[in-house]
Amino acid sequence: MVNKSRFCDVLLICAVIFVGTVMASNAQQPPESQEQREESVRLGFGRFKVALSTVLTMEIIMHLAVIFAYPSGFMDDVRNANTTTGGALLMVLRMEERGQIAPNDISQLLDSLEEMGYAGTASQVHTLFLEHTGNRTMISYRRLPPEQADKMLTFIRELKETGRTLYDKIQPIPYIKEKLYSVDKVFIEVGIEHRDEHGGWKTLSSYYGIFSVAKGSSRIQMIEGDPGYGKSTLALQLVYDWCNAVSDSPFSRPDILIFLNLRQLGGMESIAQAIKQLLLPHDSSLEQHDVEQILSSRNINTLVLFDAYDEYPEQHNADSFVTKILEEKFLRHVDILLTTRPSCIPSVLSSQTGRIRLTGFDETAREQYVRKAVTGDDEEAVQKILEQFKLNPILGDICQAPLFSAMYAHLAHEDNMPYEIRSVTEFFGHMITCFHNHAQNKLSESGKSIEHLQTHANAHAALDKIAFEALTGKMQQLVWDQTLFLRELGEDFYKLYVDVGILVEDEVYDIALGKVAQLKKVVRFYHKLFCEWYAAYHLIKCVKSFRSWFYNFTKNIDPYDLQFVFRFACGLDQAGGSKVVKLVRKKEDGARFAVLCALELKEGSHDILTTVRGIVSSGINIYSADSRLLQRSTIQLLELASQHEIPISQVWLDESFSSVDPDSLPLVLHSGLCLPSLSTLQELVIWTEGGREVTVDAWTGILNYAIHSQLLKELTLGQCLLPWMDSFPTSLDNVQVVWAPRIGKPYSLRSGRWQNESGEILTRGAYDDLTRRSGEILTRGAYDDLVTEFRERWSHTDWQQQRMARRE
Repeated sequence: MVNKSRFCDVLLICAVIFVGTVMASNAQQPPESQEQREESVRLGFGRFKVALSTVLTMEIIMHLAVIFAYPSGFMDDVRNANTTTGGALLMVLRMEERGQIAPNDISQLLDSLEEMGYAGTASQVHTLFLEHTGNRTMISYRRLPPEQADKMLTFIRELKETGRTLYDKIQPIPYIKEKLYSVDKVFIEVGIEHRDEHGGWKTLSSYYGIFSVAKGSSRIQMIEGDPGYGKSTLALQLVYDWCNAVSDSPFSRPDILIFLNLRQLGGMESIAQAIKQLLLPHDSSLEQHDVEQILSSRNINTLVLFDAYDEYPEQHNADSFVTKILEEKFLRHVDILLTTRPSCIPSVLSSQTGRIRLTGFDETAREQYVRKAVTGDDEEAVQKILEQFKLNPILGDICQAPLFSAMYAHLAHEDNMPYEIRSVTEFFGHMITCFHNHAQNKLSESGKSIEHLQTHANAHAALDKIAFEALTGKMQQLVWDQTLFLRELGEDFYKLYVDVGILVEDEVYDIALGKVAQLKKVVRFYHKLFCEWYAAYHLIKCVKSFRSWFYNFTKNIDPYDLQFVFRFACGLDQAGGSKVVKLVRKKEDGARFAVLCALELKEGSHDILTTVRGIVSSGINIYSADSRLLQRSTIQLLELASQHEIPISQVWLDESFSSVDPDSLPLVLHSGLCLPSLSTLQELVIWTEGGREVTVDAWTGILNYAIHSQLLKELTLGQCLLPWMDSFPTSLDNVQVVWAPRIGKPYSLRSGRWQNESGEILTRGAYDDLTRRSGEILTRGAYDDLVTEFRERWSHTDWQQQRMARRE
């Protein structure tokens, strides 16, 4: 017989679970730690159990008890419960004890309900489970024939086993091999934005929203981010969410998640072959044709995650299976998530492809990482590391890249990294030195000679050449057979670089057609940035020795595809670096990239001013999407030009202007950086976000900034609404001020009055009502009409929607 006290305890526990989960459901932020997520899963499942007890009738309970072969004594307890709900609660607890329901799977219960003819109840239970836990019990594959269902379950189990081996060995510092992290222990959300239907970028509060944003008719989403911005770490976090059925993550809901690193797919003929070779165990009972059959099923919710397209060896192979998938000629029923660098976006993607971009760490994210993965609760250690970022803003900008931030935090915690760092080359050079010093210290502590280590640390020409040829070859090859490296580098050199962590060994099964799979060792760089570091040494060697070679080389490539190779090269050698900057600047749209390269040159080098003069002579753009490092580098270069009286032809602020500092008059960018007055600036263009209404204070500040720019000849503002002013400073008489509230309708400030000077008849119907006669003065009444038209035209933008929200 059931114990009444125990039964009351059961009810009390369920009530507490129910109340607790209702409170938890009001939380807006996603859980930040594994412990919080486990708690969320537990509470969600508790809420489901309470809901389930209200669905199970006594008839259903009795039938389930027979199918599950429960003892007759248990059936007596259920019958003697005071209420049907009480009996149902006992049934729910017994099913949980027997593993027939679990926080991540209730398939056995659903199967039994359908087998007994309670399909409606099964659907209702499945809906409750999804609502309360966020998890999807795969009702789709349970209707497959038994053999196919078994293969599906095997496939999912083996994918999860492989997934755990991937996300469970995160190594923030390459040489610390004895301490590996689960991705959930180091993952911190980076800044993330999505492209809206108007082509603008909007912030996402979490990666949870990646698939909730509109992506047109395509099933493909692309995540782009600069090197080191956390694309692969995010991808592994998605794998973690799926493998562990993280209750509030949308990435726990696909029936199948397939993670493939594209650098490993060179020579693969099909996705099924790649999965069989890379993701399934060698002794798997599943054959390649089984994988093909599973992937072809349109009843299964499948997500394929292609990581690191920029490292894919067959980017230019129009017949590769990856290309055909991205063209949506194959697996059109499958969701695809692709990560890549912004400089390597597949040309075959349709305009309907959803676009996500990672914007890196801000100060809050950096601090969260330090506390979570480096120092723990040691507040003194936390502040010591954070203080170094404050002492050197350039270091903070470099560490906007999460990879750099993580490495610096770990190395600084060990007192191995200085904070007086002025460039990315200097940062990376110190980091490489730390790696080698660690290896030398370990060896010297054991009493062994370190002379050969010092030699190999400084003499690496063979590795430089391998890295360069890998990055610049027709097929970018970033994984090599171990025997090649041993032959080219020598055993001592190879062993050192593996021990240091710069090179990483992997084991893969090589399945030759018609032959038994063979296990072989391959080697790769810890991160592509390390490959680019050593390739830069070879590039600078070629630049200094064969100038004509470099000219021909840059004609056939986009330097931005290899941006860190070029940037490192500029920092490694001043004379050769100046040549690199000069040739890069001549490329189409090369000015922005030349800025980054120029700032790697050491201050005081004999020809840096010549380099600066060449860059600023053709104008400088500062975009809202630029990293803080690029923006700061651009501002530094502009200040250097101004200080040395070098004319700056134009500065264009493309949606990057925020406000004006009323005290010191610099223009403040959205990034928080400031553009000071530039005495040699000749033209300033401020192109705001569409629909923005500039305040009186901001407009006054812009005019004052123009007045203090001694050589300024032209000031242009576009896409914005300027406030009405009855008079303007007479000191602006020598500056041509142009205002373009819309493209094709500029006004010019003449004698303190706005006048239309285009004189063109606008043929597009949408512009007809804006046409004015040449030379017509903009009166206050006409201005009011313009305000109304402007707000209607830009009503879809964030600025106008926020204005309307404030009015309401």
